[in-house]
Amino acid sequence: MPLERTAMLRVTGESGSDCSGLTRRSFLQAGALGGAIGLGDLFRAQATAKSKPTVSDPSVILFWMSGGPGHMETWDPKPNAVTEFRGPFGATQTSIPGIQFGELLPEQAKVADKVAILRAVCHGSGDHTKANHWMLTGFEGPAFNAPDFMTQRRPSMGSAVAKLHGANRPGLPPYAAVPHLRGGTDNFFHYAAYLGRGANPFITESDPNTPEFRVRNLALPKEVPIGRLEDRRSLLESLDAHQRMTDRSVADLDPHMQRAFSLLTGKQAVAAFDIAAEPDKLRDRYGRHTFGQSALLARRLIEAGVTFVTVNCVPWDHHGTAGRHRTDVGGKLLIPPFDQALAALVRDLIDRGLYERTLIVAMGEFGRTPRMNPEGGRDHWGNVFSVLIGCGSMKMGQTIGRSNKRGEYPTDRPTSPEDVTATVFHHLGIDARSVRFTDDLMRPTALVETGQPIRELVG
Repeated sequence: MPLERTAMLRVTGESGSDCSGLTRRSFLQAGALGGAIGLGDLFRAQATAKSKPTVSDPSVILFWMSGGPGHMETWDPKPNAVTEFRGPFGATQTSIPGIQFGELLPEQAKVADKVAILRAVCHGSGDHTKANHWMLTGFEGPAFNAPDFMTQRRPSMGSAVAKLHGANRPGLPPYAAVPHLRGGTDNFFHYAAYLGRGANPFITESDPNTPEFRVRNLALPKEVPIGRLEDRRSLLESLDAHQRMTDRSVADLDPHMQRAFSLLTGKQAVAAFDIAAEPDKLRDRYGRHTFGQSALLARRLIEAGVTFVTVNCVPWDHHGTAGRHRTDVGGKLLIPPFDQALAALVRDLIDRGLYERTLIVAMGEFGRTPRMNPEGGRDHWGNVFSVLIGCGSMKMGQTIGRSNKRGEYPTDRPTSPEDVTATVFHHLGIDARSVRFTDDLMRPTALVETGQPIRELVG
């Protein structure tokens, strides 16, 4: 599977093909001791430079729409265009006079004054692989037909945040993903690259909309009671004693290991993932579907202290060809639950006083072709597309940029992927243009090279 090539903290019990030795096993395959080692690596890698956020406990929720949602079916409808461009759906008036969303977004239309839409995002690529990497990291990725097409060149936004900022509260991972990071199209690039596996996401690998939802590596296997885990920790400490005496680079192992064991045996993370504790009425408001319950779980996680959560919403690759939905079918299948989930999240964050510190980003890797294809779908289009931004401490209730009357190209205020990532880092207090990491070849690499926080949002 494509995701297996990247070292990461997995909760499925599968082992990556690049893993060998005790400290490189996934949690379930190695057992509780192996999980503690992996989490120790996670915490050690996060003990680096901290940012200085401008709001208290800043957080980010990314709705990742892998495959590429059609901009004219979502936030940039063209109801007056000819049929082959307009598509199967109309438009709906939002809470802002003169601004319309697609007709399948009635709930988001009601909270349009609480969000902002970037309508002129562009990078020019219709290649899923290049574009996925571009939007998740800010840098162009490898081409689909390249030999290294699954190789992540730069760290994802979430991984950079994990490295630079860490979790907002002890006992929680800094970067999490729900319900999984599979599916979509060329959905490879959510990971840490040369930042090391300690900055990879904590993935639930379980659907919070199912009765059996359980984050499996937050509960010890039945055959490993707490006492046995403590015995394994003692054994590990004995095995590492000599190395700690001779290698200063691991002299700080104990604090990181303690944090790993705290996550496995403590209550904070277990409580944060306990979505069943939410009232039924609120769960209904989000929607009893994967999108809705994943969004609600994301809110629980950032409220508890997780800094960056990716809600993996897939699949949006609606060509209309074999194996792909037509635009009308795919739109009706995915847009309404996404609409309900995101709008409920905005309202819930406001009600809980969390919207000032929480940034919502909803996007895919590109948009869809303005002209419908003969199969009733839309193909890949990176020349212009839309991204939703929501945050109570930014300037909401606006559209930024404009596409032409057929939704083909920007006509005003084009925005780059790096501008989007720079805006995310700005919210977290990270001066991304000044950050340099060292890659696998020991070369300094920029977190952001040319992008700037979007001035219309941040002032």
